Amino acid sequence: MAAELVEAKNMVMSFRVSDLQMLLGFVGRSKSGLKHELVTRALQLVQFDCSPELFKKIKELYETRYAKKNSEPVPQPHRPLDPLTMHSTYDRAGAVPRTPLSGPNIDYPVLYGKYLNGLGRLPAKTLKPEVRLVKLPFFNMLDELLKPTELVPQSNEKLQESPCIFALTPRQVELIRNSRELQPGVKAVQVVLRICYSDTSCPQEDQYPPNIAVKVNHSYCSVPGYYPSNKPGVEPKRPCRPINLTHLMYLSSATNRITVTWGNYGKSYSVALYLVRQLTSSELLQRLKTIGVKHPELCKALVKEKLRLDPDSEIATTGVRVSLICPLVKMRLSVPCRAETCAHLQCFDAVFYLQMNEKKPTWMCPVCDKPAPYDQLIIDGLLSKILSECEDADEIEYLVDGSWCPIRAEKERSCSPQGPILVLGTSDANGLLPAPSINGSSTMGGTGGSSGSVSGTENGKPGADVVDLTLDSSSSSEEEEEEEEEEEEEDEEGPRPKRRCPFQKGLVPAC
Repeated sequence: MAAELVEAKNMVMSFRVSDLQMLLGFVGRSKSGLKHELVTRALQLVQFDCSPELFKKIKELYETRYAKKNSEPVPQPHRPLDPLTMHSTYDRAGAVPRTPLSGPNIDYPVLYGKYLNGLGRLPAKTLKPEVRLVKLPFFNMLDELLKPTELVPQSNEKLQESPCIFALTPRQVELIRNSRELQPGVKAVQVVLRICYSDTSCPQEDQYPPNIAVKVNHSYCSVPGYYPSNKPGVEPKRPCRPINLTHLMYLSSATNRITVTWGNYGKSYSVALYLVRQLTSSELLQRLKTIGVKHPELCKALVKEKLRLDPDSEIATTGVRVSLICPLVKMRLSVPCRAETCAHLQCFDAVFYLQMNEKKPTWMCPVCDKPAPYDQLIIDGLLSKILSECEDADEIEYLVDGSWCPIRAEKERSCSPQGPILVLGTSDANGLLPAPSINGSSTMGGTGGSSGSVSGTENGKPGADVVDLTLDSSSSSEEEEEEEEEEEEEDEEGPRPKRRCPFQKGLVPAC
């Protein structure tokens, strides 16, 4: 077994770049990179992911390359095996002398092959669709370290463990070490673990299985917790994001062991490993400003199309109002943005939208509450121009011809401390009744009535009725009772002197 492993390594070491690319493409690994990176990747396949199919492919490529007889010994490689390449106790097998292959019908054993589920074979080369994960705007994929692989339970236990062993290439290690820090201890280039449902119908979003735990080498990695729910009866949700494993990995060519613990409750999940570069909201905003600006003329044509007369409609739309205030933060727009799939002209601020999705990715339009992913966002060039030209208005109106006009809010009228006088009926030329005399009678001969109303005559004609709006119902009812008592007393004792009205007769405040 060890001898056959060494022979496979020697054959791989003698391959050219084209042979290495064919071998890596056969198993679905990345074919990009320099020759020494391809050799390292192929040797890792032989060491950790070997299978009868892989051995047959190596032999086929080798025989095609050299076209020699099976009885001839395997040629020596151009350079000795680098002990840092494999980093495994199995490298001691290199001391075993190399022997020729026994024949074309050799039964290739499974040598140390461990996929994520401990399976010692590669998936069959079939046309079966593969699991795909959705593209995340804040992560640029650099390399695929492990293709989406299904978590297969190995027993009837509810709690399952699935191990995975892999090593980083020198180039990948340098990318991580030389990347900048997003925050102390967090590199921009990361090795992330992603988990999703094993559904091949469409790209899948990240979804964690129950009871998930991730162990990297000898330490457990933290997994995002649950969001608390403020609504009664609603279970808390867990934000399923890529899990950053970089800080727990060996940043060298040494092998790393990752163990995923998960709950087996009937649903099927797949896991994948990627080397990614994490981006910030500022970087995404700059990219959007570079490639996502829609020309003002195109936006103007869209406005005309929205306001175009519909012959089937009984209502003609002559204009549409658009607010210059962001619905997210209630502040004036700085970078007006919306999704191309949205049917409205109202925009939201791209700066705050990207910052919110960086913390809690939902990618939902705050105007229509429909999906607004990053790759569908556009910056409205027309509204950007309007914002620079119209600084004293918070709302505009688009007209049928594509033009616009600002809508300025009217200032609220303030009520003066002394309210205006409300006069009911007609009186003198100024609309005011004559001022009363000291004894309460009108200077023109009017007679006082109740405290709520005053009536008088001028030149034999009835005067205007003045109503005091400041009196409430309770005070008027009390005064009515007092008047009734006075009338009864007048019947018995005779008329009493009139009481003075606290207000000027004929003048009533309106507020």
